[in-house]
Amino acid sequence: MLIFPSKNLILRNTVNLVIPGGRGPSNRRNDEEVKRIVRIFFESQKPVAVICHGPQVLISADVIKGRTLTSYISVKEEILNANGNYRDEEVVIDRNLVSSRHPGDLPYFTKAFLSQLQKWEQNINRTVG
Repeated sequence: MLIFPSKNLILRNTVNLVIPGGRGPSNRRNDEEVKRIVRIFFESQKPVAVICHGPQVLISADVIKGRTLTSYISVKEEILNANGNYRDEEVVIDRNLVSSRHPGDLPYFTKAFLSQLQKWEQNINRTVG
């Protein structure tokens, strides 16, 4: 699992990306390495999870156009301005992306993301086997 990258990260060995909320996303959203990693995960359709302010990183990486997600309410306008679709729900799943609004949604977020990881593993096993 990847939360925020280190310079020594080997992406081919990383299965999923989790971007938490809080101040981290606004502090790292313009980091070119962070944006590059987010784009790689979206291009490869690996599981990505964001909660609270996490979508700010996706917005800066320019990967949410046409995607449906949720976030902390103060991020709603940013999502809409980036041509994303916003839903005010506990958890929203759009292909490889799982999103939730705030820590109160963690039970739904966790269940949905674990389900995404299981689907990813099943797909890998079908491809390899």
